[in-house]
Amino acid sequence: MHLQDLKPKVTELLSEEQLDLNHRLTQVCDLLQKSVETYDWVGFYFKNGDKKELILKAFAGEPTEHTIIPFGKGICGQVAESNENFVVDDVTAQDNYISCNINVKSEVVIPLFVNGENIGQIDIDSNTRKAFNKEDEEFLTWVNLQVSQVMEA
Repeated sequence: MHLQDLKPKVTELLSEEQLDLNHRLTQVCDLLQKSVETYDWVGFYFKNGDKKELILKAFAGEPTEHTIIPFGKGICGQVAESNENFVVDDVTAQDNYISCNINVKSEVVIPLFVNGENIGQIDIDSNTRKAFNKEDEEFLTWVNLQVSQVMEA
């Protein structure tokens, strides 16, 4: 499925106000993981209160033991500090990579901002090398913008 075709469904899932935010985020993770061939694991990590760590709030794919990630550790922890998108074509080339699954070959992490503050991120793992391109970055940035609008409301 083309990424642009997923936008109306993402918007619809996030607008289901009768469900709590974590449930809506899990539905978005499920949609992306099932609809995009190279999205083998999709998750949302959020800053854990005042702690310098991220906590996994919603995901789709294989369970991970990495439910808490310290700032600076792995790709997610680096994005928590840099506030910038991070696309990794080959995870074996990264010194500061935390392996969640031996099959993962590439990863993309996009920070999620609410009122200008980096409060979390969407993390996508793929079992395919070089699975992510500019279109994925732009789409996932859009997804995070939709999430931030729901959180600001």
